[in-house]
Amino acid sequence: MQYLGIDWGTRKAAWCAVDERGEVAEGMVPADEDGLAWLVHRLGPDVRGCVEMMSGAVWVRERLRACGWQFQIADARKVKAIAPLACKTDRVDARVLAQLAYRDLVPEVWVPALSDRELRERLRRRAHLVRLKTSTRNRMFGLLTQWGVRGNLKALRQPGSLQRLSERGVPAVWIQSLRVLLAVVDDLERQLAAIDTELRPIARTDQRVGLLVTIPGIGDLLGLTIAAEIGEISRFASARKLIGYAGLAPTIKQSGQSSWTGRISKAGSPTLRWAAIEAAQPAWRPTNPWHRLFTETRRRHGKANPAKAAVARKVLIACWHVLSLQEPFKPHAPTSPAICPGKLPCDLAA
Repeated sequence: MQYLGIDWGTRKAAWCAVDERGEVAEGMVPADEDGLAWLVHRLGPDVRGCVEMMSGAVWVRERLRACGWQFQIADARKVKAIAPLACKTDRVDARVLAQLAYRDLVPEVWVPALSDRELRERLRRRAHLVRLKTSTRNRMFGLLTQWGVRGNLKALRQPGSLQRLSERGVPAVWIQSLRVLLAVVDDLERQLAAIDTELRPIARTDQRVGLLVTIPGIGDLLGLTIAAEIGEISRFASARKLIGYAGLAPTIKQSGQSSWTGRISKAGSPTLRWAAIEAAQPAWRPTNPWHRLFTETRRRHGKANPAKAAVARKVLIACWHVLSLQEPFKPHAPTSPAICPGKLPCDLAA
């Protein structure tokens, strides 16, 4: 049996193999199909190994498992915690991964099924297009402010709007930039409409989304994003684990009797973290069940971002309970204070 560690890069991949007697072999191969084929031919069929989680790691695992290898994807953060290194190179990383495979200590990453990854890719494509549209609109408004003009997308789409800007003294170069950006926004909206047409029927037929949309701030597509990122809710033993997976747990440093709480860790799924914060945006409304938490946290910190993170944690707690219990969201009803016999209105009036 060979125990293999691979540090996968964009062009080259460092590998290290340890046999049962502890003898080490290592080298570099191209980071492509040919490099994997050379490794399979070099090491034979009896191999157990791992690769750190990165872009392409799932493809590497699937290709090597198809060859009969026992192959895993290692959590890069946990690998660093298990084996901190003073010198970090590709070859050293491959040796560390090989030793973890040899000692059966690989912190394996959960990988969703192909159908779930396809759904995630659709949702992430949509989120990327939304960000591009927002960036394009901001660029348009920036061009207008350079010439003392304020306007919105609706005004720019009115017939003759660009001609009126030219009459107000905006040079032709800026007018052409606005014309190009308007065409970009139109094209992005067409692509977004096509993606929404695909995703909304999926969201309406997903039982998990039907439960998640009962939580304030979550709609069909946001609920589908959260459901796709969470996967099986049974993976998380508690709501605290789900918050940690989203990277919304605050960092804590302790030394002796002192304890310091810092910013959120951001160690987890960035898409799930983004979706939870998006669901927390309406918390400024008085009708939102977390409005009091939002206002008090914002007043205490003097800014809105910590308040949104606090509400986002509450949203994920609600998601965990809704999906675990398979019941719709029920906001916590505030309890009225008990009235003591000696504090009745009549006694106070006397």
